[in-house]
Amino acid sequence: MRSEKNPIGLQGIEFTEFASHDLAFMEQVFFAFGFSKLKRHQDKEIYYFNQNDIHFLLNNEKDGFSAEFTRRHGPAICSMGWRVDNATEALAEAVKRGAKAADPAKTDLPYPAIYGIGDSLIYFIDKFGAKGSIYHDDFAPLENPVITENLGFIEIDHLTNNVYKGTMNTWANFYKDVFGFEEVRYFDIKGQKTALLSYALRSPDGSFCIPINEGKDDNNNQIDEYLDQYNGPGVQHIAFRSDDLLTSLDKLDRSVIDTLDIHDNYYEEVFNRVPNVTEDRAKIKAHQVLVDGDDKGYLLQIFTKNLFGPIFIELIQRKENLGFGEGNFQALFESIERDQERRGVI
Repeated sequence: MRSEKNPIGLQGIEFTEFASHDLAFMEQVFFAFGFSKLKRHQDKEIYYFNQNDIHFLLNNEKDGFSAEFTRRHGPAICSMGWRVDNATEALAEAVKRGAKAADPAKTDLPYPAIYGIGDSLIYFIDKFGAKGSIYHDDFAPLENPVITENLGFIEIDHLTNNVYKGTMNTWANFYKDVFGFEEVRYFDIKGQKTALLSYALRSPDGSFCIPINEGKDDNNNQIDEYLDQYNGPGVQHIAFRSDDLLTSLDKLDRSVIDTLDIHDNYYEEVFNRVPNVTEDRAKIKAHQVLVDGDDKGYLLQIFTKNLFGPIFIELIQRKENLGFGEGNFQALFESIERDQERRGVI
């Protein structure tokens, strides 16, 4: 509900919209993660994919906002839909707080929207749960839906933004001032050759987080490589949450999805650092899952290599831990550096 701390009545993520000129590959990746292709927009070539409370739209329109966005960025996350109490009131309040409204004539979907990171769109959706469904009203079932095995990914845990040097605070203030996000973490991470700063924010309803990254040097660090390849700031990765990550990974199609490699010596000490892990430790190592935590709980996480342009996916399981794997940042950062070195970037 709307309040002083939650000024637009934010209640979570309704959908994430992808766009690409290579529709077949993006679909293949969605299927490999356990998403089913169920519906098509009644008026446009926009397809609906679902797994539990994760909803994806895949836009294959040749003209319009998403098509132009893809021409600028390549494969992209061009918009998101955020759940709110009242979409019209949310738009008015967001604009009042400094957001820029999107012209309805220039958007692909008929919902009030503002411009977000990198001029992507944030739509306000007030039809969900007991109030109905945009997928029921605006989409039609496919004659031949593609039903895949549910891999146990429940919801979007967080989505990370990459921005230009010197603009991290500008974007942090956008989320704080417009929506009421609160700072939960600040990181200064150094690899062997490069470095970055990261600023994590949590939504006012507590349902998801947005970490914001900026590079810290001029050595073609991971953030700058993304910005060059994506042609601007945007969503670097989305994290899917599972309650049983190892089982989800057992079912994951590795012929389609490749994950970052982790040095074996990581596992020589991680279970001393996080001794309360109850999952199969041999399987954790075999899947190259990262572990982090404290006395109260822990998390398991794993990262794919780039899937859509410079965009990748994180898979995460939480057990009484709301962190971001701070203890893993060094191992992860260096793993990405090794991948950059193999590709000749640094």
